[in-house]
Amino acid sequence: MAEDIQKREIDVDELVAQVDTGARSVSGGVGLFIAGLAFAWSVFQLYVASNVPFWIAETFGIHAVFNNFDVRVIHLAFALTLAALAYPLFKSAGRHHVPWYDWVLALLGIYACLYLIVFDDAISARAGLPTTSDLVAATIGMCVLAISVYRALGLPLVIVAGVFVCYVFFGHSTWLPEAIQWKGASYGKAMWHYWMQTEGVFGVALGVSASMIFLFVLFGSLLEKAGAGNYFIKLAFSLLGHLRGGPAKAAVVASALSGLYSGSSIANVVTTGTFTIPLMKRTGFPAEKAGAVEVASSTNGQLTPPVMGAAAFLIAEFTGVAYTEIIRHAFLPAVVSYIALVYIVHLEALKLDLKGLPKPPALMTATRRLIGVLTGFILMCVLAAAVYYGLGWIKVAFPDITFYTVVLLFLAAYLLLVGLAARNPDLEMDDPDAPLTELPRPGEVAVTGLHYILPIVILIWCILIERFSPALSAYYATLSMIVIVITQHPLKAMFRGAGELGVAFRLGIADFVAGMIGGARNMIAIGVATGAAGIIVGTISLTGAHQVVGEFVEFLSGGNLMAMLLLVALMSLILGMGLPTTANYIVVSSLMAPVIVSVGAASGLLVPLIAVHMFVFYFGILADDTPPVGLAAFAAAAISGGDPIKTGFQGFGYDIRTALLPFLFIFNTELLLIDVTLWKAIFVFCIATVAMLLFAAATQGYFLARSRIWETVALLVIALTLFRPGFWLDLVDPPYENRPGAEVVDIAGNLPAGAELRLTIEGPDFDNPDEIDKLTIEAPLGEAGDGAERLKNAGLLVMTEDGKALLEEPFPGTPFFEKFQDFDFYGDAPVTISNIELPKDRIAKEVFYIPAIVLLVVVVLLQRRRQTVPAF
Repeated sequence: MAEDIQKREIDVDELVAQVDTGARSVSGGVGLFIAGLAFAWSVFQLYVASNVPFWIAETFGIHAVFNNFDVRVIHLAFALTLAALAYPLFKSAGRHHVPWYDWVLALLGIYACLYLIVFDDAISARAGLPTTSDLVAATIGMCVLAISVYRALGLPLVIVAGVFVCYVFFGHSTWLPEAIQWKGASYGKAMWHYWMQTEGVFGVALGVSASMIFLFVLFGSLLEKAGAGNYFIKLAFSLLGHLRGGPAKAAVVASALSGLYSGSSIANVVTTGTFTIPLMKRTGFPAEKAGAVEVASSTNGQLTPPVMGAAAFLIAEFTGVAYTEIIRHAFLPAVVSYIALVYIVHLEALKLDLKGLPKPPALMTATRRLIGVLTGFILMCVLAAAVYYGLGWIKVAFPDITFYTVVLLFLAAYLLLVGLAARNPDLEMDDPDAPLTELPRPGEVAVTGLHYILPIVILIWCILIERFSPALSAYYATLSMIVIVITQHPLKAMFRGAGELGVAFRLGIADFVAGMIGGARNMIAIGVATGAAGIIVGTISLTGAHQVVGEFVEFLSGGNLMAMLLLVALMSLILGMGLPTTANYIVVSSLMAPVIVSVGAASGLLVPLIAVHMFVFYFGILADDTPPVGLAAFAAAAISGGDPIKTGFQGFGYDIRTALLPFLFIFNTELLLIDVTLWKAIFVFCIATVAMLLFAAATQGYFLARSRIWETVALLVIALTLFRPGFWLDLVDPPYENRPGAEVVDIAGNLPAGAELRLTIEGPDFDNPDEIDKLTIEAPLGEAGDGAERLKNAGLLVMTEDGKALLEEPFPGTPFFEKFQDFDFYGDAPVTISNIELPKDRIAKEVFYIPAIVLLVVVVLLQRRRQTVPAF
């Protein structure tokens, strides 16, 4: 038994190493060199994020500032070098030495990258006209990048990127269907596009990786090395372990907390799962269900702000939505999804009639339990208010010394909290297979790690109060985390009067060095993945491939809106298999997001761009627990000893509630807190939570008792009604009144200031002039005035002729130019405004909550009669 457990732990360690940090572990001088290189990468990223380069340049007159392109190049050079040294190329290659060919690949990667910096001026002078040496460097760089992606991430991303590269060169081939052909590109043009400029490998994705993602991953690594991961797990267990299915509920909460800083669902599974999965099995969960709970929790961690698996910064960059707004939009769906997962675990515990773990005597009464919950909620509210209003007040009261005031407050709070932590023994990770006689007390656990929250407070303050960029905010949060990592052990030793400050200080330095090295090694896969994803983005910008995919999906869906969304969801799920979070998002957003925008607009569906990107991102992430690839499911199965395929299917079954959310916020953007007031947001959160719990109960076939078929259907109808009451209202009373397009000028002149005019535009297709393309747009009309002038200011030139409203093609740079380009109207034929949709005055959609609540009461009353197990 002990040998099986040890083997399982080794398998898990190897799996997470292969995916996240590199499976190679080298000792001696080579090992020190690899560690030193990783440490140097972290130092470089902190250096370019700070003001130090500008201070050096100003003080000493030394050129020490790197421009954005140089940072991207050096960032990828580090990633390629460490990929060659940290990841074995073949399974047969040894894990404890570096073969000669890996040294060669590392040097070639450095050469291909630094070539761009050394010959920067010459390359700029011959833009678009590559020399032989340019092509050699670009070819070597592309090959080394492909090999690095293969060794760090496996074949999936290599195959996807390879297909796009082949399309660039062979897209004109006659053996391809005519609908997806394009003119093709020469080798020189393609290599220049991919490697020598910022349209391909060194594009936006790698820029975000170099400027933001690295700092957040480094912050998470330092937080983990400081002991925060173990602290979050222990805190979750002390709070929830005594409840029905307590270990599983604690796993959900611990994974949610780890998701705040984790950039990998697999690392999240292993970090919390090595402790939670064996405990879940001990309390009665089957191996596959125990692993599936951890998988579902960890994949949801990638959807949880502020980091969202490091994709939040890419979403902000690709959509043009501010990072703070991304956090706001992503918050409610993530929280609702986690609450529903806790409820699913509770239902599983009821079905299996499971008990909680032994609890301390102080937790025996319901009154004490209620007081503890309320106290925790109040403390969280006080902390949030202190951060937002307290630090906000400091900014107003001391505008000139805000930064220094916050630094002093941070140091004072840190000393106070470390002093409290020093009064209790340090937390150690328990053996999950050892007998657990009693859970720790929440209060005793909480005080041991409150100082870990301070860097998170710094991060929130920088982002929300100071409105710093995400990169600068992460930089300051990382600096504060470095202070904690280095000093927490000496300070605790000093407060305890234990002596041996030197030993404690060396322990802090060791944790700091390990955190810096760990952060860099965690970034290897992300660095090469964003570089490879840049190939996909570059191909799309060069060939317009997203239009081809859009036409293909439109053909398969037959113009049906729900069929189109289901196809996009399925394709996002397939494209996301085997990819890390960042590459996952880049691939699915580059290919599938434009499909929803273009095909949706043709069908009359206009959705904010953030909702579209969140839709494809959610389904891309669900690939982590979807067989046959499902890497997170394989990691969980390695711990639980269960079947990985069954674990994956069970995990996806738990994640059906997450798969529902994207469809809901496509049709009800209030779930993303778009254009809602504070009180409306609270109302939406409460209704969405109840609806999601009912949906979870329906999918599990258990509410207060095992559900009959009609009760399951009733719960689904109630959940749908609460989520989207407008669905029923639209059936009873359509939302728009249709008016002929010829009236557009008069209607535009009569609408109030700030109104938006919803128009349907028709024109012959460029490729098939006999076919009519349709496009729905919303034109903001601005101030009141003449209708034609308001439309012109909105970017639409309208002429009335023969009872029709004709539309001139928008000029480049105007709001609707890109939309018209995507729809490819035939240039010589007139484009007309065929229809105007004016919003109608209707009853409030919330009226449909009433019959839903009545139906829910009926289900509750009927199930209460059959209830055999207490609900809590």
